[in-house]
Amino acid sequence: MAKDLSTETHAQLVQKCIKNDRGAQKQMYEWLAPRMFAVCIRYVGERESARDVMHDAFITLFSKLESYKGEGSFEGWARRIFITASLMHLRKKDALKYAEDVQTHGNDMGYDPSVMEKIDAHTLLKIVSQMPAGFRTVFNMFAIEGYTHQEIAKELGITEGGSRSQLSRAKIWLKEKLKNY
Repeated sequence: MAKDLSTETHAQLVQKCIKNDRGAQKQMYEWLAPRMFAVCIRYVGERESARDVMHDAFITLFSKLESYKGEGSFEGWARRIFITASLMHLRKKDALKYAEDVQTHGNDMGYDPSVMEKIDAHTLLKIVSQMPAGFRTVFNMFAIEGYTHQEIAKELGITEGGSRSQLSRAKIWLKEKLKNY
């Protein structure tokens, strides 16, 4: 596993990659791949497809490095590319076409909160990866990445109500799965 890089090293690495330094590109790949594969698999769900999406996103990342202005976290900037690539993959598969508006959903999750104390993060992410694509995508964007429903709707080409509906259904689906723990 590649070690973390300092902010100064990020800037140097980006500059070397812009100059097509293959060693620097390999170093960047080794540094980012484990983190970005986790992002891709959270959205895509299936390992082989997530691997393909990740490789496509790396091609995009290397081609757009010159647009990184050095403002904010480089990893955050890169993460956005991988999320976008994952969402494009889901759009191509029409994974979100059944997102529908539902105006009201009960907020009562009706589960024992102590279940969350008994489950580790790896197991929880494994359960989330089994969600239907629409649920998983909105859940990841809202609960993990911190997007608003308005931002999700814009990114996915659905309504805000559709985003809320998918999140609500994801929570219900997750509640059912957590009953087994």
